[in-house]
Amino acid sequence: MSYADRVTAAAPRLPTYADLCALPPNVVGQIVAGELHAHPRPRLRHARAASDLGASLVGPFDRGRGGPGGWIILDEPEVHLDADVLVPDLAGWRRSRMPELPDAAFVELAPDWVCEVLSPSSERLDRGAKLRVYARERVGHVWLVNPDNETLEVFVLDEHEGHEARFALAAVHSGDAVVHAPPFEALPLELSGLWAR
Repeated sequence: MSYADRVTAAAPRLPTYADLCALPPNVVGQIVAGELHAHPRPRLRHARAASDLGASLVGPFDRGRGGPGGWIILDEPEVHLDADVLVPDLAGWRRSRMPELPDAAFVELAPDWVCEVLSPSSERLDRGAKLRVYARERVGHVWLVNPDNETLEVFVLDEHEGHEARFALAAVHSGDAVVHAPPFEALPLELSGLWAR
């Protein structure tokens, strides 16, 4: 066996989009930092938090009903960012950057805001590799919602010239707080609706 053959045999095969499509329908698959991640569909507490948050934001911020509008907000969009294929629980794009929803199966434009609802099977990925991808792609705001601890962590992109972009923790809200969290600070958000009680 030649040296080139040995290197090729030793090098792991990078996951492809075909690998994602081949996953069973009861899992959520993502390619992050060259690794395929597959997690079972989320628990109902997770789904409740994501559903209620989406319902709270879409009317005023996406549709402009009782709020400023100016956003496109989607549940579990497939987002292709360079070689990474991510599925955030919620994501939003300012209409100034994405005036219309593309007629496609996925989006290749980085969101302006993402929300990950943490679960035991995905928390490490959400706080680690996915957060680094969001920083690399200059996503302005990331929310991490933990339905078990009843917390909302709000992160804001921190960019300094000559330094790698990263997120700074702007606030942690918990329990039944009513918050004005960026980038949706124009209206109050009642956290109590996110928690399955």
